[in-house]
Amino acid sequence: MSSDFEGYEQDFAVLTAEITGKIARVPRLPPDEKKQMVANVEKQLEEAKELLEQMDLEVREIPPQSRGMYSNRMRSYKQEMGKLETDFKRSRIAYSDEVRNELLGDDGNSSENQLIKLREERAHLLDNTERLERSSRRLEAGYQIAVETEQIGQEMLENLSHDREKIQRARERLRETDANLGKSSRVLTGMLRRIIQNRILVVILAIILVITILTAITFSVRKR
Repeated sequence: MSSDFEGYEQDFAVLTAEITGKIARVPRLPPDEKKQMVANVEKQLEEAKELLEQMDLEVREIPPQSRGMYSNRMRSYKQEMGKLETDFKRSRIAYSDEVRNELLGDDGNSSENQLIKLREERAHLLDNTERLERSSRRLEAGYQIAVETEQIGQEMLENLSHDREKIQRARERLRETDANLGKSSRVLTGMLRRIIQNRILVVILAIILVITILTAITFSVRKR
């Protein structure tokens, strides 16, 4: 499982490095190349999002006791992804302004104030978008923590249920052992009684035999 995650992780690192380089190149390219580069970056950003989704699925299948480290790495990668998207939006805004200036030409100088106002409005919208994205990431992180907590709770309940069954089975075995020990004790007590009775019987027979022998000897001596 971790090997699959690390494979996706390497692909994500390579892809984000390429995206970062291309975003930095966008403002310096000619218009035709810029348009192609923007489309290429958009495609690679979608691929990066798909890699993050695959990595997220892999993390969810990792056992809870080993999941914390991978969850922290996922949060870092999602933050990196958000930064890339923000940088790309800013690059596209700069690219759009440059294209507009090229189209307006000299007329663009007369509407410079409008362009400045438009840039300010776009910057404001971009800030709002970033706030929304940060809030969305925090909500997603909270949801993931809640899901992980629920999974851990379910596993703990399952473990407690298994432990309870084991304890019940151990109690049943102890009861059976106590019953068997009681039976064995009664059998041993009976055997000891029989042994004692047999020994007493042997002693009595020996005494009778000795008395008989002594009596016989006494009578034989008197007759002589």
